[in-house]
Amino acid sequence: MSNSQLLTPLENPIIGALKNRIVMAPMTRSFATGDHLCNQEIADYYERRALNGVGLILTEGIIVHPSGDGYNTVTHLHTEEQMKSWQLAVDAVHRHGSKIYAQLWHCGRISHSEFTGGFDVVSSTNCAAAGINRQNDKVFGVPRALRVDEMSGIYDMFCHSAELAFRAGFDGIELHMGHGYLVDQFLDANVNDRTDQYGGSVENRCRFAIELLQAVIGRFGPERIMIRISPSRMMGGLYEWPDLYEMLDVLITEFKNLGLRQLDISCANADYFKTSGKVIRYVRKQWPHLIVGGASLSIDNADQEITEGLLDLVTWGRAILANPDFVERITKNIALRPFGDTLRHTLT
Repeated sequence: MSNSQLLTPLENPIIGALKNRIVMAPMTRSFATGDHLCNQEIADYYERRALNGVGLILTEGIIVHPSGDGYNTVTHLHTEEQMKSWQLAVDAVHRHGSKIYAQLWHCGRISHSEFTGGFDVVSSTNCAAAGINRQNDKVFGVPRALRVDEMSGIYDMFCHSAELAFRAGFDGIELHMGHGYLVDQFLDANVNDRTDQYGGSVENRCRFAIELLQAVIGRFGPERIMIRISPSRMMGGLYEWPDLYEMLDVLITEFKNLGLRQLDISCANADYFKTSGKVIRYVRKQWPHLIVGGASLSIDNADQEITEGLLDLVTWGRAILANPDFVERITKNIALRPFGDTLRHTLT
């Protein structure tokens, strides 16, 4: 596969030079220390992927403030100590000519009071998520719907975390607006039951995401900012935003107008062509800039998506988790190791 499009370098006016088009997708790992610090084990884990040729690494979700946590022992980026701890990973990745973005994350109602350090669990709604939180085997906490006068405080959390990320040396940040977490809880009409300016109409449901991006770009400019959305994914069957295409029309137009040029359209481990691939085909008609996606694609299908101009960069999560030497294996046509559940419990 030495002639694969995946292995060709990318020269992009926004993201710069990448040694190939292969991206390590964000994956929650829960190996932080008790103070939610990055540590040497985490740094080594990312370095192995950079050493073996991954062009761009998107980190595990990093919590922007204790009130936004919802998991056991995940990393945070809220304090000076946490910022300095992430320099270990950033420097390690840069030693091998790869780039690394910090994915900034607020869980919203996908949480429980045991994880939020005494702060309220918050969301777009005061209705709890259905089901059991696998982090503590309890029902999800009942959230408090954010007041209008609290929105700017959430944006400030992301801005503060972004500032720390850039000080730590990250090449960029990804704002996590997908997969049922806080921002997605505003975008998704199945969750957002508000009757104020942040709920109801398509434009109102997009408002929180747009204002958040506006706040971050207002502080740092658009060049180093990526957005992750997941409008179509598998969650007990096909799960999509209501008013899917109207939502995309509003969001993509506003993202472009704000100067955003990097978009990650995610479906996680779902069938790409039934979910994010469908969204990407719609978005590409109005978005000439960088698109990242893939996750579940075969190598041949990934090559085809690049050749057709649908994707610029292709993400893999579990495949790169199971194969730190992913790039070498596809270069030499070596079969990939299958992903197994035991890999969830170790940083190989």
